[in-house]
Amino acid sequence: MELFAVEGLPEVRPGDDVGELIAERVDLRPDDVVCVSHSIVSKAEGRQADLDDFDPGPQAEHIADRIGALAGEAKDPRFAQAVIDESDELLTEEPLMLAVTHFGHISVNAGIDRSNVPDADLLLLPEDPSASAEGIHETLDAPVVVTDTSGRPFRQGQRGVALGWAGVPAARDWRGESDRDGRELGVTVEAVVDELAAAANLLTGEGDDGLPVVVVRGFDFGDHEPHDGLFRSPEGDYVRDALREWEYDKQRLRAGADDADDADGGDTT
Repeated sequence: MELFAVEGLPEVRPGDDVGELIAERVDLRPDDVVCVSHSIVSKAEGRQADLDDFDPGPQAEHIADRIGALAGEAKDPRFAQAVIDESDELLTEEPLMLAVTHFGHISVNAGIDRSNVPDADLLLLPEDPSASAEGIHETLDAPVVVTDTSGRPFRQGQRGVALGWAGVPAARDWRGESDRDGRELGVTVEAVVDELAAAANLLTGEGDDGLPVVVVRGFDFGDHEPHDGLFRSPEGDYVRDALREWEYDKQRLRAGADDADDADGGDTT
């Protein structure tokens, strides 16, 4: 399997046909998967916005005040309102806004981007990334994964994830298959589209690379049951349930840090 970035794509504007822009610059093969950064999909779909487009309500004002107090700098309530508008639910409001988007993805700030947006303040995620992927898939006649970068619980750093996909199942379902010792696998479902997105992100980069499309050539899904349940259902999601009950306690966390310093012989003065 090999990956390569599609070169020479222009700055995408509202109304552009992302599939056609890609088709003009690469000859695809039957074993290709095309990974497309959501940024150009969002731009083509007119998902840019200005902060003045959002009139902050009491919840947004409260969130901005609380996060600003924690950060030691003023926070714009218009941005908080943008996150609220792009969310079905906020699992946490401080010290960060962890949002459930309208299509099921969970991300800090509802995935709203403030970088590489030349004509606006904000770039919102596509309203329905799988529908976006389907449109590009129909143009290219190749599987498509719409990607973004996202942080991970318990780990530093970001990696590529899939927001939407078409022409390829989201996951390989290994349940019912056997390991090398003949033991039946009971829980393993491999998030293939996330793995493809993460691999593509090695080439798209995070800054000014200007390479929003990567072709994965030679990918073979294999003889596994397909599975499309990438976003975990709220029912039985114990982490989501716990976050709904959790309250951020700055003083308690500060006390815990001080206790740790004392245990390590650190200076707490």
